[in-house]
Amino acid sequence: MRTLIVTAFVSLDGVMEGPGGEPGYRNSGWTFRDVEFDAAAYEIKGREQEETTALLLGRTSYEAFAPIWPTMDDFAGYNAMPRYVVSTTLEGEDSRWPATILRSLDEVAALKQTEGGPIAVHGSATLGHGLADAGLVDRYHLLTFPLLLGAGKRLFSDADKDTTKLVLVEHETYGNGVQKQVFDVVR
Repeated sequence: MRTLIVTAFVSLDGVMEGPGGEPGYRNSGWTFRDVEFDAAAYEIKGREQEETTALLLGRTSYEAFAPIWPTMDDFAGYNAMPRYVVSTTLEGEDSRWPATILRSLDEVAALKQTEGGPIAVHGSATLGHGLADAGLVDRYHLLTFPLLLGAGKRLFSDADKDTTKLVLVEHETYGNGVQKQVFDVVR
């Protein structure tokens, strides 16, 4: 069974919206605008690209990334691996960044049962909520920034559900206050 990893930049109050400067969010660009850059904090991002074997995205993130990521040399690994988009409304893949469209979380569960390495979920707040609430997430890779952003899309849903136990398997704090936290979901 493949490991499903949700990877995110998150504020201390749980906001994950607009970390890279995406339009439409009041605090957009908070990862670089409000916190001093420390290259060491991003080591996990390079490792993710080396270790994962597929990307899983929600429609909104896919539509935002498709025009940009294929042109970025920093994402050569991601651009070479299979991509999957979970959407009930997407008409077809973007020819600039082809992907297989999955129409349900059941199809994601089936994908996890296939042969292959880890699958990474980037951005995709709504998809992340659904995956977590359905018990499909195996690991979280979080870079937590020392900021309180208030309003914004949250990493976790507010669904009323049973406790999900996590085990911290890796952590580090950097000079700029960013914390790396890697959690495995206990089954």
